[in-house]
This record gives sequence, structure tokens and C-alpha cells, in this order.
Amino acid sequence: MSVTATYPVTGMTCQHCVNAVRSEVGEVPGVTAVDVDLTAGSVTVTSETPIDVAALRAAVDEAGYALVS
Repeated sequence: MSVTATYPVTGMTCQHCVNAVRSEVGEVPGVTAVDVDLTAGSVTVTSETPIDVAALRAAVDEAGYALVS
């Protein structure tokens, strides 16, 4: 069984932003798929179990953007 959740992200403006967020979030343990929607300003994460939001926030921050609470 997988878990899918969508989170708002601020600061993304181009495809490079999308790739950076996808890459960093994809490295969070348990993540099996990442879909970044530039137009909506969101990231949809599919994982084996619910993802630790702090780990997700750190990954988005590492990419240079901000996860909106």
C-alpha cells in the first residue's frame, strides 16, 4: 500500500526549480515517486508509509525553496 500527499511549495519559477525539488525530495527515505507541478506550486509525494514532514521540508529547503505549512 502506498501513501500519496500533495504539499504547496513557494519560490519555484522554472523547469530547473522543478528538477531541483524532484531530485531532493526523491532522496527522502521511503519516497517512491515525486510529481512537481510548477503551475500549481506543489509537490505530490508517493511513499511506502507517511512521510515525515520535517524531512520533506528539509529536502525542499535544500533545493532552495520553501514548503508552505
